[in-house]
Amino acid sequence: MVNLAAGFVCSFIVVLLIVRSSKLHGVFSLDHDLGGIQKNHAYAVPRVGGMGIACALVAVVLCEPLWMKAPFRESVLLLVCAIPAFASGVIEDLTKRVSPRVRLICTLLSALCGALLIGAVVNRVDVPVLDHWMTFAPLAIGVTMLGVAGFSNAVNIIDGFNGLAAGVAMAIVASIAYVAYSVGDELVLSMSLTMLGALAGFLFWNFPSPSVFLGDGGAYLTGFIIAELLILLIARHPNVSAWYACVVAIYPTFETLFSIYRRRVCGNRDVGQPDGLHLHTLVFRRIVGKGRNATPRQRTRRNSRTSTYLWALNLIAVLPATLFWDNPAVLAATIVVFVTAYVRMYVAIVKFRTPRWLAFSASTPVITASGERGIIERR
Repeated sequence: MVNLAAGFVCSFIVVLLIVRSSKLHGVFSLDHDLGGIQKNHAYAVPRVGGMGIACALVAVVLCEPLWMKAPFRESVLLLVCAIPAFASGVIEDLTKRVSPRVRLICTLLSALCGALLIGAVVNRVDVPVLDHWMTFAPLAIGVTMLGVAGFSNAVNIIDGFNGLAAGVAMAIVASIAYVAYSVGDELVLSMSLTMLGALAGFLFWNFPSPSVFLGDGGAYLTGFIIAELLILLIARHPNVSAWYACVVAIYPTFETLFSIYRRRVCGNRDVGQPDGLHLHTLVFRRIVGKGRNATPRQRTRRNSRTSTYLWALNLIAVLPATLFWDNPAVLAATIVVFVTAYVRMYVAIVKFRTPRWLAFSASTPVITASGERGIIERR
């Protein structure tokens, strides 16, 4: 638990310094684009909150030998592997000139380093026909690189509202810590607790009223660390079902896969082209209620309330995964339940048939199946 507390304190202090010194670096770090298709915030704040998480990870890993015997070398190597992904994101946050392709290559490079330096390789998927092929090292490393890079970008995709990505990541990391404790994996446990504390320290300044954003650097770092910890957990412990990794991280993953499907198959558009049709964006616009004349304060409150919907959706998968991490049947059933819930929720919102029980926020416009528009007031 020392790791968790130390990670929180370090992240909290670093982000505090970033916020208080924003006038000095704001010309580079402030997110002034308030009108982009995926922009839903009301005012400009620094988008380099990932620096707080990175500094917390480095500080705790370097000081950890003072209070516990931990796999120091592997922890350091894991952070070294994260450098390409994190650096590409931070440079994009500061310059706005790093292309998606370059950032993808950097996350692939980080994943390759993880495979070669700490043995973070997907060696099984618990599907007999496919597991036979995973014994072929080049294929296993290739799958690993795609998985890690994909999940790192998935976390970046859901990073659109106050506390959304950080809250989802905290739930996933807490689950990883529980499973790591259950199987006695010191490396995964220590890193997951440190990550949990670092995310909490950042979230204090990001939710409900944001003073800082996670940024691409923070999103890529968070996604990379989570993906590596899941791979290490599965690779080191045969009793942990490979389906656990799929289930506990399914919300960011399925959001990305579903976005690719609707852009390429349904819309015949470039999968990398941004749009405002992610589930979290639709929740913000059609459930929480954008409001034409909303003040910055009202817009910020609605932004933050949006995250609570997706946190709840994420828990549909995270809770069963945490309790049944060694039960493939339950995990497979959870995937079906989550995908069904996600798709039904998405279709209902798109077709203006949002259930009234979802519209629990104050003064939320509701459009029923019959087309009648009304207001639910909650006092």
